[in-house]
Amino acid sequence: MLFVADSAKSRIEEIKSKGDMSEDYFVRVSVTSGGCSGLSYILDFDNESQENDQIFDDNGVRVVTDLKSFLYLCNTTLEFTGGLDGNGFYFNNPNASRTCGCGESFAV
Repeated sequence: MLFVADSAKSRIEEIKSKGDMSEDYFVRVSVTSGGCSGLSYILDFDNESQENDQIFDDNGVRVVTDLKSFLYLCNTTLEFTGGLDGNGFYFNNPNASRTCGCGESFAV
């Protein structure tokens, strides 16, 4: 399962409304090689499903990931912060054994 915090839900709804995205758009999350710690997150909006997509609905938000990425993302919560320390989405990933200082990458 992938989870969506209230903070992320609010920001996703705001982005979708400003971008004139229809209801068929969803959040696509994936993991790729790269970054200081070895793996990086990719977060985007999409409206086309792919073969082997894993689809989750949490807190009124549809989140989609590919099967390979789901192995790294299982039980991860997508969150958003607008504080002085930084502004943006971040992943609370219980599978990450370490993250880089900027939070952009992780290792398992």
